[in-house]
Amino acid sequence: MAPRLVRVALRRTLKDVKHVEATAPRRARGLVRAVYRQVERDFGMLAPPMALHSPSPPVLAAAWLVLRESLVAAGVSSRADREVVAAAVSAANDCPYCVEVHAMALGSLGEPAAAEALVANQPDAITDPDTRELAAWARGAGPLPPGVPGTAAAEFAAVATAFHYLNRVVSVFLDDSPLPDQVPASARGTAKAVLGHFLRPGAPPPAGQALELLPATSADGPGWAAPGSTLADAFARAGAAFEAAGEGVLPPRVRDLVRRELKDWDGRPPGLGRSWADGPLAELPAAERPAARLALLVAKAPYQVDALVVAAARRDRDDDRGLIELVSWAAHAAAEELGARLSLRPRGEDGPGGRGR
Repeated sequence: MAPRLVRVALRRTLKDVKHVEATAPRRARGLVRAVYRQVERDFGMLAPPMALHSPSPPVLAAAWLVLRESLVAAGVSSRADREVVAAAVSAANDCPYCVEVHAMALGSLGEPAAAEALVANQPDAITDPDTRELAAWARGAGPLPPGVPGTAAAEFAAVATAFHYLNRVVSVFLDDSPLPDQVPASARGTAKAVLGHFLRPGAPPPAGQALELLPATSADGPGWAAPGSTLADAFARAGAAFEAAGEGVLPPRVRDLVRRELKDWDGRPPGLGRSWADGPLAELPAAERPAARLALLVAKAPYQVDALVVAAARRDRDDDRGLIELVSWAAHAAAEELGARLSLRPRGEDGPGGRGR
């Protein structure tokens, strides 16, 4: 399968996005068209996790901004190390789609054994100690490897935050694999190898080129980002877009409840079933509970979102844009909280050097 055919096949998977209709590239206009062009230029393909956001152009721009500036753009850390963080966070969040994609990318960058360990959700099996510690840190299970400079630590925190967001959205709107269902089981190994080769990144594009997609904001960036840095600016602009989207579709009581639940959450899966959400939801008016249930599940247990939960939340808003904005706001609220908890202090000294492999 040639790279062009892989790109075409992935574009066709836009039809498999659940619950909403993604904008086809030939129909994209305005901000959606501008984002699509950047995605294909800098990421190499119009990936479904980006295109599914297209019913809400500002949210699409925000999702691309955090992905591009954290994972794709040039920085002091290597792309391989960033892919380790992306795959490790995705495995911890039980997002098989993102694990598969970013493990394939990691394997194409010369780390096939680490990629296999992350796909198997066995980060302790990674043989390289620095890579193993980086994966553990991304999962919230240890400090950064020794010698990671502050700028690289911020880049890793940006990737982790971006994937806490993307994992949640992908879990709601996409199936478990990036390969189309039409690919037979006997051909999936070959298709993954070809896709992994196609995902191999070239020279990283300059940082900051996606900032133009969203207006500047006076809000501060995340605490892990150096004030005035491109990452601080990117995540501040994206955060403002996500927050504006949430304000348009969720009442203040619902947003306050989700934030409060996230503050009190230890980050572990809340358990089987959805009864854990009934207590918090009981304080809301009945009319607000369906949307609040979806938002709370997205934030804490996106794997528990099903068609019935989505349908209940859509009874008062039959538009795709409203659904995307609700899910994106809740996913961002969780990612912001979990990203803020990551320690940027490496094990041992914080001296110069680092992992620029």
